[in-house]
Amino acid sequence: MDGVPSGRTIAITAVSVALVAGAAGGGAWWYLHTRGTPQETAQRFAQAWQRGDLAAMRAELGAPDPAFDRTYEAMREGWAVEGTAVRLGTVRETGDDTAQAAYSATLTMKNVGEWSYSGTIDLAVVDRHWRVRWSPEAVHPDLAAGSSFALKAKWPERAAITAAGGERIDGADVSGSIQQLVGFLDKATAKDVRKLGPSYKAGDAIGRGGLQETFQERLAGTPTTEIQITGADKKTVKVVGKIEGEKGEPLQTTLDLRVHQAAVGAVRDLDKTASMVVIRPSTGEILSVVNNRGGFNRALDGNYPPGSTFKAITAVGLLQAGIDPGERVTCPKDVNVGGLPIRNSNHSAYGSVTFTDSFAHSCNTTFAPLTKEHLGADELLRTAELFGFNKPLDIGVPAAKGSFPRAESDAELAAESFGQGRITASPLLMASVAAAFADGTWRPPTLVPSIEQKNQPQELPEGVTEAMHRLMSAVVTRGTAKDAGLPRGTRGKTGTAEFGPAGDLKTHAWFIGYRDDLAFAVIVEEGEGGGAVAAPVAADFLRALG
Repeated sequence: MDGVPSGRTIAITAVSVALVAGAAGGGAWWYLHTRGTPQETAQRFAQAWQRGDLAAMRAELGAPDPAFDRTYEAMREGWAVEGTAVRLGTVRETGDDTAQAAYSATLTMKNVGEWSYSGTIDLAVVDRHWRVRWSPEAVHPDLAAGSSFALKAKWPERAAITAAGGERIDGADVSGSIQQLVGFLDKATAKDVRKLGPSYKAGDAIGRGGLQETFQERLAGTPTTEIQITGADKKTVKVVGKIEGEKGEPLQTTLDLRVHQAAVGAVRDLDKTASMVVIRPSTGEILSVVNNRGGFNRALDGNYPPGSTFKAITAVGLLQAGIDPGERVTCPKDVNVGGLPIRNSNHSAYGSVTFTDSFAHSCNTTFAPLTKEHLGADELLRTAELFGFNKPLDIGVPAAKGSFPRAESDAELAAESFGQGRITASPLLMASVAAAFADGTWRPPTLVPSIEQKNQPQELPEGVTEAMHRLMSAVVTRGTAKDAGLPRGTRGKTGTAEFGPAGDLKTHAWFIGYRDDLAFAVIVEEGEGGGAVAAPVAADFLRALG
């Protein structure tokens, strides 16, 4: 009895008469009456399509079709469909027990954008229910059996990456350190295409590493895309739509090429591996990132013990705890804290000195006992986190998070007080520490101004900045950096950080500092000492700027 319409004269057989009698009249009407409406069926089918629920769509079909699932999956993959919106239009009867529903579909395509088209869905009564009479044309009016879906993209010219002054820095004519930071263009692989979307084809130019990779979508723009249906022969193509692309958006960085060239010159000819980062204290903008060796970007992603440069942070905690810069303290040759034997560099001793002079001479034997007495593990941790430790740095390319674990013993606390133990930091983070002393506020370092920073600026405690200016000036005028040739007005802190196994300890040489609105951090791997090796690099840098 497929397709029996309501309202039609029906010849009732004897069996039917018996059925009517047995059903007390109304049961036969229910048995023969078509349930639902074509509008309801079309609406359920459209809503399931919008949800991507193929099982619910199949439940509305009058007959199964082996191509059903395959066709919608091919559409999703071939047209890179990330979302579908279906709006049902007029549903009209086309004959006895047949109807047709108009719809419009809006597809959101990865890399491409939104595109809309109109089509129809055929319906018919099957077993007294309105069902979808499905064919490939229900998916798109130009689709036939065996056809499939494709996109053809034409990419616009890639947008530029520039320094703060507008100079392009994405070419081969810039320093190796900038190339390392920017990344490069490479040919897309099949793996890249799976990640980026089908608007990309193997061999297309994509960013690899650095800013080029991080900002791939922004720099590439969107392609002008032909939306195609291919024939069963895979050669015949019908263009059913076209979406105009948009040019990529240029990416401006905070790099200052004049400052950068001075930094490059300062580290270029060193025999040992060295890195330098320069920051503008008043804004947190990164002006230069320099490595004198290629490969791994040590300046941003290196994890080094900060050594005695960390004493600048410990000093903030001690000043807050009530230590006065002019207060007399002792700097003996050796001390023992929590079972940890501690000495100064070169086994030096200065006896009774001011707190300022103990800082200038970088007395481990002063800072370790004072930290145990006046700060403790929790307070030193809080002070370190004021300067960006344990916080991710979001600059647009990989950058190591400075790590400051809470000390678990007096011995570990003593080691942490002068930048040893389990503390690690990158030159980037230590440059931001130096910038905080220059400006009185720690600011998250910024390389791409358009990135919204997750970390907020943090003002240093009241009264600390002026005192730290005095302490860091003393390092340059009469302390560990006095022979480095630093220009007048420079303030800083040296560091000699030990690393390696106990029987074969080596040292990295550090210097962090600032002058006017420039702050910097220098590290020379396996350097003898911060004052003798790293501080002169900073002096060369500052002199080059005049």
